[in-house]
Formats: sequence, structure tokens, C-alpha cells
Amino acid sequence: MEDTKATILLAEDEENMGSLLCDYLNARGYHTDLYPDGEQALRGFCNKKYDICILDVMMPKKDGLTLAHDIRQIDATVPIIFLTAKAMKEDILEGFSSGADDYMTKPFSIEELQMRIDAVMRRSRNTQIDPEQDVFDLNRYKFHYTKQMLTFENEEIKLTAKESDLLRLLCLNRNQMLDRNSALFSIWSDDSYFNARSMDVYITKLRKYFSEDPTVQIINVRGKGFKLIT
Repeated sequence: MEDTKATILLAEDEENMGSLLCDYLNARGYHTDLYPDGEQALRGFCNKKYDICILDVMMPKKDGLTLAHDIRQIDATVPIIFLTAKAMKEDILEGFSSGADDYMTKPFSIEELQMRIDAVMRRSRNTQIDPEQDVFDLNRYKFHYTKQMLTFENEEIKLTAKESDLLRLLCLNRNQMLDRNSALFSIWSDDSYFNARSMDVYITKLRKYFSEDPTVQIINVRGKGFKLIT
């Protein structure tokens, strides 16, 4: 990772766990602020610029899923990692629907958490984009990748980092099939079950964004991938 480490918002209500994570990350050069509940974390987010948020799902006053939704209303692009004691698929998928970039199920290795943080930050800071492949005209829509903005006539839709990455891949393969596994490795770095389901959630969101113009469609190529038709 770069010499300048990330500024981290850590929301964790288990005192021992929170202190352990906070001390570990600070000792490795990150700048970490610990909040014991969702309400305090949201106030902290409103008052300070953070590079990444690590949110426990089960917290008092405001749970992690609700907190992520509130954060996304303020900043649609800040990376979010969920910490959860729940292993149910539905809970993890709900986390991705709330805007998660990654998740870890307790108990987990602190060293692995650091690796996940670095991986998410590398993806979010990857701005080495060919200008000719940055702005895409999609019939009545215009997509600006680096601004993470989709424009329909006079309406602007702010996209998340994952939505932007996925839409850019679809645009680069317009009217051709985007291979499912290639997209997973490009954006999520692996093709695990949960990442695959997360991608499905983002595809559904992108379809909703394009609902105003029936000449722009994202279709499934059964068992293989997706195709952006314009």
C-alpha cells in the first residue's frame, strides 16, 4: 500500500474487539477512529473525511446495515467493509445491497482484515484510466467513469465504485458478452459465491438506472455472463 495509510472509521460495539482492531491498525500506520455504536459513527463520519469504513453489522442504536445506508446517502463512493457474526447467505447479500465492498465473518484474522483493507483501497484508488475509455454515450444516457456519474437528460445518478467499475466493463464490451468470471476477477479479485451474488445485486441496480430508456438493456447470457445492448 502507499506510504500514506488510510484514515479508517471503525464502528464496533464489542469493547475488547474494537480496541484490539484499533490498536493493531494504528500500529501499522493507519489512522483509525473507533466508535462504539452506529449513531456515534454516523456523527463522526459527518464531521471527518474517511478513506474507508469498517462496520460491525450488529450494533446498538443503529446497526451496521442502516449505518451503511446513511453513509451512502452522504458519500456514494467511500469503501465499506462489514464485520459480521452472521454466516447466513441472506445477511451477507443484504450487506452487499447496503453498499458493502467486502465483508468478513467473525472470528477472523486481523492480518487478513489488513489485507482486505489494502485490496479495497487499491481498487478504489485505481484511477489510471485511458481518457478515451472514460466517458460513454449510451443513447439517452451518458456515463462518466472517473466521476462515477450516470446522466439521463437533466438527471444525475451518483454511482458507487463497484457500480462504476462494472458499468465500465459492460461499456467496453458493448453489444458483446462480458464474461462473468472475468468481471469477477477484474473487480472483486476472485469468483467466490458471495462475490458472484454481489455482482448480481449490482447488475439489478444498473438495470433500474437504465429503466427510463428501453433502448438500453443489460441482458443475461445464461451461464456465461452479461451483455449491454444499445
